[in-house]
Amino acid sequence: MFTDTYLPSRDGVVTSILLTKKELEKLGHEVFVLAPEPGKGEVREPGVYYFRSISFKRYAGYRIPIFPTNKCEILKELEVEVIHTHGLLFMALRSMFAGRALKLPVVVTFHTMITDAAKYYNFTPFPDEIVQRLMWIYLKRVLQRSEVVIAPTEAIKKELMGSAPRMRRIEVIPTGVDISRFHLGIDGKKVRLRYGLSDKKVILHVGRIAWEKNLDLVLKGFEMLSKQRNDVRLMIVGTGPAKEHYEKMVEEMGLKDLVTFTGFLPDDQLPEYYAACDVLTLASKFETQGLVGLEAMAMGKPVVGINFRAVAELIEDGVNGYLFEEDPVSWMRATEKALDSAKEMGAKAIECASKFSVADGTKRLVDLYGFAIKAKAGRVGRKD
Repeated sequence: MFTDTYLPSRDGVVTSILLTKKELEKLGHEVFVLAPEPGKGEVREPGVYYFRSISFKRYAGYRIPIFPTNKCEILKELEVEVIHTHGLLFMALRSMFAGRALKLPVVVTFHTMITDAAKYYNFTPFPDEIVQRLMWIYLKRVLQRSEVVIAPTEAIKKELMGSAPRMRRIEVIPTGVDISRFHLGIDGKKVRLRYGLSDKKVILHVGRIAWEKNLDLVLKGFEMLSKQRNDVRLMIVGTGPAKEHYEKMVEEMGLKDLVTFTGFLPDDQLPEYYAACDVLTLASKFETQGLVGLEAMAMGKPVVGINFRAVAELIEDGVNGYLFEEDPVSWMRATEKALDSAKEMGAKAIECASKFSVADGTKRLVDLYGFAIKAKAGRVGRKD
């Protein structure tokens, strides 16, 4: 598995890799991870093959493996049969070169709409529109040269088919939710007591605090909601390059006493925070799946999500959550409805999450690996 992000960084891609790796190993397969090396002093995971990298200044925690290396030759020694690319930038390029040099099939999972992020992290002298166009030219080649492309949702599959119509095969396999970690019965009272939220309605946001997560919309909507009712509080879990910006924004809006920034949380603490909330909000238009939404639903929490792309596919409006448009008033109305019907929606939220089985998804993935191996050997034809 090639990836542009890995531990100690945490995001949806890393979560997907860890879940899939664990399940594949349970089935008796060997999995090797190739990733950019972590920063100085950070823990290196055993069994991971690291590529020398530098820090990306525009995005704290993200590292770029730009140095030339022949490390991909290690795949031959490991007797690798298939390459699975989870990153779409530098490590994807390395994986494609390795696949060509070693005559190995390449499977790509399209986890991230990196073209959407270009306007936030563009380090080139070119306009954002030009950068996005060039990125799609590159991505199109990666997708069309892979034996199999995996989209996390139907919405993303549809977009990719429009942008790269000559893909050999594309299938939808969502990242599953780990129900051994996220389930009913976890007590969130300690978290509520810690932050003085015992008698409050808690709206939770989980994820990287980055520009593309659209937290401006959440904060503007929350400002309106807090003026209408005094029992609401917003909790923002995570860290990221825009954290200081949003902390300052909260202070300027006069919301400092109503909004809590918890900072980064270890994995083992996250379920308690889901348990402590009444609803989860997801305003990002950047999502290809919205895994945090599934994690919240697995714990019986409705999700208030933006009516766009993968998030709109996850939420059944009025059943397991509510959808809102890109407007603070719409967010406020949807959130208030979810808060007032959170208990009634809990069962439907759990029912939705239960459809996303890690085991089932991994078994499908193994079948696709088999197809990719045969396709590379010329034993099967193209499948649309």
